[in-house]
Amino acid sequence: MALTEYKPGTAFPGVIGRTADVSTPAWPAPVRAKQGAPNVLFIVIDDTGFGHLSCFGGLVDTPNMDALAADGLRYNNMHTTALCSPSRSCMLTGRNHHSNHMAGITGDLDRLPGLRWQHSV
Repeated sequence: MALTEYKPGTAFPGVIGRTADVSTPAWPAPVRAKQGAPNVLFIVIDDTGFGHLSCFGGLVDTPNMDALAADGLRYNNMHTTALCSPSRSCMLTGRNHHSNHMAGITGDLDRLPGLRWQHSV
């Protein structure tokens, strides 16, 4: 099945039927880079924030980021999710982890339908 996209703010081109088998999905078109736009670099740091990096006054030594910061380049558009699987879903899709229906660790979610952090005591 081909992916059907539509411009945000326009009418939904899909079909919402009574059941999924008679429905046709469509998604709002994501923002895309223009032809010839520069590459983007993702810096992924697990379990940390601005307060940890030495270039922002933290205790974690980040010499390469310190060198970039000394030249005036400071990365300050930070996003976070609480877990690794939701973070990966955001990076792979460019969408919020709630929009991706990724609320937990994927390894924990495949044991029982609807399982959300239920651990036996």
